[in-house]
Amino acid sequence: MKKKIEIQNLHVSHGSKWAVENLNFDVYENEILAIIGPANAGKSTLLKSINRMTDFSDGTRVKGTIKLDGEDIHAFADSTWLRQKIGMVSPLPVGLPMSIIDNVTYAPRMAGMKDKITLMERAEDCLRKAALWDEVKDRLDGLATKLSGGQQQRLTIARALSHRPEVLLLDEFSIAIDPVTTMKIEDVLLELKKDMTIVCVTNVIHQARRLGDRTAMMLEGHLLDIDSNQRIFSGQVNDRRTHDYIEGVFG
Repeated sequence: MKKKIEIQNLHVSHGSKWAVENLNFDVYENEILAIIGPANAGKSTLLKSINRMTDFSDGTRVKGTIKLDGEDIHAFADSTWLRQKIGMVSPLPVGLPMSIIDNVTYAPRMAGMKDKITLMERAEDCLRKAALWDEVKDRLDGLATKLSGGQQQRLTIARALSHRPEVLLLDEFSIAIDPVTTMKIEDVLLELKKDMTIVCVTNVIHQARRLGDRTAMMLEGHLLDIDSNQRIFSGQVNDRRTHDYIEGVFG
């Protein structure tokens, strides 16, 4: 399998505390990698590092190497090219203070897309993929901030898809979404992996089992295990703590 992301000797600190220590693993093209682990395991910090969101955190230091398609993501001072290739969905919904349609078409418009028909087609496609189209198609000009929490979360997914990323990072995307809609989006993600690579942080063990081709277990900034779902969820793990977390012994 082709390596899409390579993480080598990654350390990330917030002030004097290491949030992530000595991570070494690869993410393969067109796979869904689920990342599990309790709070403060370093999962969100890892995602932010892949997207270079750590650049905007005062006091954060990053050591080690992250490569996308074999290219060091820190090789260039300007990270604009990276954000065109990687979409990010945060755990809490952040609807921009503008209309629903303007939210979804914001990135394409900033990239120079001006044709209204093309923009509308892009918006509909992304909203359908985020399982939101049927609920908002008659009020696209309405304020996005008027949507419910679950709807705003799905809107952030649509917005992340709008610039056609090669990699999609999701941090607890289902935290504010009802189970039925969550299942719809999971089905969409399984379709999306045909065209992109997905890294999904989740605290829901069953979601990792359903979605992942592989699952990684993190604890206190360290990677305990990473393997196929078949092995991870059948107890064939390198670290007993992975098995204990999956079985609910702690976490």
